[in-house]
Amino acid sequence: MAEIKKRWYVVRAVSGKEKKVKEYLELEISRHKLDDFVSQVLIPTEKVFQIRNGKKISKEKSYLPGYVLIEAALVGEVPHVIKGVPNVIGFLGAEKGGEPVPMRLAEVNRILGKVDELLETEEEMKIPFVVGEPVKVIDGPFNNFSGVIDEINEDKKKLKVMVKIFGRKNLLELSYMQVEKEI
Repeated sequence: MAEIKKRWYVVRAVSGKEKKVKEYLELEISRHKLDDFVSQVLIPTEKVFQIRNGKKISKEKSYLPGYVLIEAALVGEVPHVIKGVPNVIGFLGAEKGGEPVPMRLAEVNRILGKVDELLETEEEMKIPFVVGEPVKVIDGPFNNFSGVIDEINEDKKKLKVMVKIFGRKNLLELSYMQVEKEI
């Protein structure tokens, strides 16, 4: 049997239903015995950290909501099986009724590289704050107090926040995880 040439395609899914689409796709692929034609189904995700009840928790969040990547050889019934999965809208780049357009290798490498990079730099966080920005304390003894960022220490991931307590300004040192942007 000749080598089956697989390419990466983007499947449009109903936003928020990417995990279900991935499960259904994998189920349908094995049910129709199409494992030779489809090698991977991938949801590009990133780790997001939040504080809940004083504990730092990580949560996976899709960084391309509404899209599922699939490595497949779209031959025979494969595209029809994929399009027939619940919550699948169709292929990205396909003209109505036209052929699905595969992703360029550079795009695939960039997205897959980003996925790997996000897994490796799990603890690394972007500095989402700016000096002078209003923030609200969401954790610790000063919970629900509002203040303004006075100083940012990127190495320690700490902020110095000027907070008014009983009418007097006080400088608090808080971690990034203890504050959120005031809306």
